[in-house]
Amino acid sequence: MGRKTKTSVAEDLIDLVALLPWWLGVILAVVSHVGLHALAVRPIEVHGAVGSGLPVQALWRGVAYAGQYIAPILCLAGAVVSAWRRHSRKRLLEQATGSQTVQVIDGMSWQQFEQLVGESLRRRGFSVRETGQGGADGGVDLVATRNGETYLVQAKHWRAQRVGVEVIRELYGVMAAKGAAGGFLVTSGRFTDEAKAFAKGRNVELVNGARLREWIEDERVERREPSMDQRAPALAPACPQCGRGMVKRTAKRGANAGRDFWGCSGYPGCKGTLPID
Repeated sequence: MGRKTKTSVAEDLIDLVALLPWWLGVILAVVSHVGLHALAVRPIEVHGAVGSGLPVQALWRGVAYAGQYIAPILCLAGAVVSAWRRHSRKRLLEQATGSQTVQVIDGMSWQQFEQLVGESLRRRGFSVRETGQGGADGGVDLVATRNGETYLVQAKHWRAQRVGVEVIRELYGVMAAKGAAGGFLVTSGRFTDEAKAFAKGRNVELVNGARLREWIEDERVERREPSMDQRAPALAPACPQCGRGMVKRTAKRGANAGRDFWGCSGYPGCKGTLPID
């Protein structure tokens, strides 16, 4: 499925503003009205021969007069779309943190899956921008930034097949071309062994369906009311790798499964850990 065909400049402007935070769309609406209103009421100046330049000035004044109302309306419409998308992303994450996580994710459209991935990254401290270039089978879907570094994200809602090495190579090539610090490739399914081998050592984090569910499970745990020990700031050490605060987590696999440990709050960008004595 591709994106819908644009039919007007107005739709393009609304889509562009919708990519921004909703409050920024409101600011643009106010600024555009004030600026265009100032042009609309500016007196027409006569230079040289009588009437010289009057038609052009009158034309621009007419454009500004109409634009002082049209542009703010379009910006506000984009702000509404942005706020609705934000609400929709939060709702998707809340639905996915229930007991039926697998069924909820599998039942999503590819657009909803991209929104879920973006919201999961936001909850991990990233600023996320939707590129608007995604589709059922192509393109970098999200651009995530944190601490001044850029990460490119592809979301593949593939349940019936495994993501192969070609997709990883494509993402890695775009990362190199754009100078990105790293990348995430997130799928609701699994990756081939060849894809895993290629990603190793290339700063591309592969997030399969099981790992994505762990992200969501971490979100559900962190939303619960913390215990008194967790609320005491003095008990949470600083990460030995990046200096951020750490949070208490529970190992889900391996020899230490079921045991608590300190994990960096900046995970997955930083994977620093400390034991809990």
